[in-house]
Amino acid sequence: MTPRKSGFDILHWVFPAMLMLAALGVLTSGRDLSEAFLTLEKEVEGVLDTTRGPVLAWTQRVVSVLLIAASLQRIASHFMERRPVPSASLTTAFLFFWLATVALPAAFGAKPMISHEFAYSLLLGLAVTLSGPKDAERVLDASRNGLFVYMLAGIALVPLAPGLVLDTNYAQGLLPGVPRFGGVASHPVAMGMLCQTGLLLLWARPFERRWLNVACWTIGLVVLFFAQSKTAWVAFMISALCMVLVRRTPDSVERMGDPRDSSFGVLLCFGIIVLVLAALGAFVADVPGMIDDYFNTAAGAQLASLTGRDRIWIVAMEEWANNPVFGYGPLIWDADYRQSIGMPNATHAHNQMIDTLARAGTIGGIALTIYAIVLLVMSFRYARATRGLSLAMFATLFMLSISEVPLMLAGYGTDVFTHLLLVAAVAGAAAARKPRTAVRAEPITPTPFRTVA
Repeated sequence: MTPRKSGFDILHWVFPAMLMLAALGVLTSGRDLSEAFLTLEKEVEGVLDTTRGPVLAWTQRVVSVLLIAASLQRIASHFMERRPVPSASLTTAFLFFWLATVALPAAFGAKPMISHEFAYSLLLGLAVTLSGPKDAERVLDASRNGLFVYMLAGIALVPLAPGLVLDTNYAQGLLPGVPRFGGVASHPVAMGMLCQTGLLLLWARPFERRWLNVACWTIGLVVLFFAQSKTAWVAFMISALCMVLVRRTPDSVERMGDPRDSSFGVLLCFGIIVLVLAALGAFVADVPGMIDDYFNTAAGAQLASLTGRDRIWIVAMEEWANNPVFGYGPLIWDADYRQSIGMPNATHAHNQMIDTLARAGTIGGIALTIYAIVLLVMSFRYARATRGLSLAMFATLFMLSISEVPLMLAGYGTDVFTHLLLVAAVAGAAAARKPRTAVRAEPITPTPFRTVA
């Protein structure tokens, strides 16, 4: 089996281009981050001017053309060279996930809508699942570089346009009186999650120059701290723990993701036992009643009123009950729908599974479960090969899925950034393993990721 020929490949440029497009959207919005909720209310009421300027509109067209060209080039070259698919299970699971959560609800949901924008995530995701070792390296390195430029752009705007990048009215954080940093991201939470993704990439794939590593670690940790996203803080701590565990016990972690190894069955059985015992313990100890009692207290009522997610979840589950097979469709949570339910801030269901059930029905929920299991197994299997990055990124997505929707494939942009980076990492590692079964006499390095001294 011959290695991939070095040729013209531009897929890795799509990821920095998505960051640039997101930053340009913020720069041309003229927003005041302290009035983000008021902006959403104006959007629902139809009094907000959502017309894109010519610069943003043309930039989006250029990025879209780049995405299409780069994806088709990767897919065409892969099959013209007759290379095997790095992981058939990953590619199949991704295609089924896109079909069940994007195509079917768009065609058969309660409110169907067909749009060419839905094809972007299909092309890009399929191309990423075909990544070879060098392809994955280029994608991860370009994304790392782009993320730190993205953070620096937000920092540079603090003295120039503070209202654009700082939320001075934020009063729910652990730092009273300290503005919340959103940078050129759509929201401080998004900034925090993109920042911790950049730190994980820097950890797994450091720069060759020590001073540059120190500078980037300083920038990343400062941005992560002042974004004041508790979700990002917790996700980074758990992801960092995954990185440390993989580097200290690489063989044991890798075996957990190998179905041929007994550790895989032990891990699966142990997980099922823990879930069953947790469910039984919850009912025996009357945990639901304890939770209900807590939310009847002043502190619990304040927590519920601050988030409002319980109301959003109720609405989402009602939509699933009304449309159990294919869901409501892609128009759920648009401005008209939010106005009809009286929740201008409900841009999604604030939970990946609940949002998927409401948007894509039971079919979508099944596809999400299968896809998540495939990503979990592959994250364990290639944890050592990716120097802990795959497991850390899966932990990030898992944490984010509790309160956000990081696996939605309705379009492209920063929403799919970390998700597709994980796919690229495990696909590249899987492709590096392929020659092992074909040529056993030649020593094959266990990881496509270089180690920088």
